[in-house]
This record gives sequence, structure tokens and C-alpha cells, in this order.
Amino acid sequence: MKKRNPNSIIGLLCLFLMLACKEQKKDMPMSAQNSASYTITYAKGFSIEKQSSGLAVIKLTSPWPNAETAFTYALVPREKKADITLNNDDYDAIVYVPVERIIVTSTTHIPALESLGATEKLVGFPNTSFISSKETRKRIDAGHVQELGSNENINAEMVISLDPDVVVGFGINNKNKAYRTLEQSNIPVVYNGEWTEESPLGKAEWIKFFAPFFQKEQLADSIFKTVEESYNSIKLLSKKASTKPTVLTGGLYKDVWYVAGGKSWLAGFLDDVKTNYLWKDNLESGSLSLSLESVLDKGREAEFWLNPSLHVSYDEMLTANGHYKEFDAFKNKNVFSNSIAKGSTGGLLFYELAPNRPDLVLKDLIHIFHPELLPEHIPVFFKPLN
Repeated sequence: MKKRNPNSIIGLLCLFLMLACKEQKKDMPMSAQNSASYTITYAKGFSIEKQSSGLAVIKLTSPWPNAETAFTYALVPREKKADITLNNDDYDAIVYVPVERIIVTSTTHIPALESLGATEKLVGFPNTSFISSKETRKRIDAGHVQELGSNENINAEMVISLDPDVVVGFGINNKNKAYRTLEQSNIPVVYNGEWTEESPLGKAEWIKFFAPFFQKEQLADSIFKTVEESYNSIKLLSKKASTKPTVLTGGLYKDVWYVAGGKSWLAGFLDDVKTNYLWKDNLESGSLSLSLESVLDKGREAEFWLNPSLHVSYDEMLTANGHYKEFDAFKNKNVFSNSIAKGSTGGLLFYELAPNRPDLVLKDLIHIFHPELLPEHIPVFFKPLN
């Protein structure tokens, strides 16, 4: 029997292994091939990987608080549509970019679109009266942005008729039936979880989440860097303050007083602006439900008071509850609210713009607590009660 050359056998094995490796690479998900992470510094709820092919993969790990479900979205350049083949089972949504028609569902999404120069891409929004931005209100008034009901009961038929490239939604869980209807109609639904971020700069960095949908990553980087530098410079300025005033937050709703938790977004601002927030040691990232008696016991002598429910005047506060006058901050007229600054249709500017511009929030708070440091600042969000 003819003996085989050992070298030829080894050569065949090497060739077989090479072919197997090539075949394995061919079957790998696009998200695993030649990927490079897009820098996210403060936000904890998402990541972005850019592929050499132009594909962007967004991984959303925090669509809502304590979520056990993560989502993966593939953003495919339109010019590469014929060249990039994806397995639908690997992704929760596949979107072709740049998008030309978009629906968003939170007012906090509006400033991101405007900053990225994508205002004209917006074709629908639930509860348009909540939008304060003058730029977007012009488009609403002109009929370019359709009213879609409410986020919880978004009008799926109208959304389908608008034929958007993507719907950017938010929710407290994944049980929104309207979103499921849209997905069954082949309309990509992408969750946005910026509202779950606890740090001021973490929320602001979600402009980078929107950027790949319009292929404007460099612009988003530049915008965020400007906000970051502004925020940090103001934070540094606050260290020059000679006092550290005590602060009380919130107010009564029926018989429950809601104050900001010690790890909440607002508490983060109060820490960065050099104050002594009375509930700073609490570990709650949302709000605390307390009794009037417990708040009065702890906060009676607080020097400042922020956001007494939605009241905008001292008379309103007394009408709501006469016990408010027992607080020193009330007596000394040191109560400030972010519910006073409103858009033309009643939308609250703070809940729309503040997540994107935490530096403006910090300026407001320095002006309140340490006025000598920013004496010329004109408040944007937090204003004194009437």
C-alpha cells in the first residue's frame, strides 16, 4: 500500500482548518466582526459598536428601571443595504440610516433632534401640547408633526399611515400593545432609556444614542463635549462658595410628601453645586414617600426649598396646605420651582430641555444657593415663586 507523505497530510489539515475558520467567520454575527466601541463616558444604559462595514450596533441594557431585558439594534447604512446581510433573530430592530422619517415619544427627545439638525425628520409625536420648543412648535402648527394620542395608547393606525423609518419609544416595561402592533407591521421600534440615568451628565450623553440614526456621531460628540466642559467648569466654580446651605425638596400630593431620593438625578445636581441636601444619605434613585410630620421634623429649618409640588406661588401653597407656612424657607421666601417656565401650550421646559442641558440647571442652582458666584445669570428653569 502506498504510504502518504506526512507533510502532505499536515498541509491538508492546515488547509481544512483555514477553510473552517473562514467559514466560521462568515457565519459570525455582524456585531462580532471588526467592531470598535464608540466612547460612552457617563451614560450606563447603552453602548454603541461601529463596524468597518458601516454597521452600527446599539445595545440597550437599561430600557426601564431594574430591567431584566436587554435590546440590540442594528443600524444599516442605506447605501450598504444590498451588501450587508443580517439575521433578524439577532436583533430587536433593524433600521436603515440616515432615517428620513422619525417618531419620538418623549419631550426629552426633542432637544436631541434639534441639536443634531434633524427637526424636519420628526413626523409624529404623542401629546404634542407637552412640547415647549419654539422651533418644533412651528412645525406642529404648520401640520408637519402629527398628534398621535398618548404614549401609553399611541394611535398605531396613524403611526402606520405616517410610514416612519423608526419609532423611538419609552416605557416602564415591554407590554405596550401599540408598539407590538407596529413591530408586526414591520415598523422598527427602538426603546430609549435615558430617563433611567441617575447622573446629570449621564442623561445628557444620550444625544450619542440618537446620533447614529442620522449618521452624525461627530456632531453629537462635539455637542456633548461642550456641555460636559460647561458643566464641569460650573461645578468647579461652586467649590469657591463659602457656605453650604440646607435644602428641602418636593411637596404634598394628597397625604404623601414626595422628596427626591439621595441617589436621584436632582440630588446629583445638589451635590455638585455644594449644598447640604437633607436626604443626601438616602440610597433611593427615585423619590421617597414621606409624611408631612416627618418632613416638617427634618426640614422645618431648611434654608431653601425646591419644587413644592407644581405650585407656582406662595398663595397657592397656603391654599393647598396651611402647614407649608411653618417652614423657614417659606417664611423667608426662599422657595423655587421648575414648574414656572412653560411653553406656549403649557409644557414644562425643565422636563424637556434640562436632561440635555444640565449645565444650565447647574447655573440656575448656583445662582440660587451662591448668587455671588453668578450674579448676572438669568434663571432658565428654576425660578422664585410669585
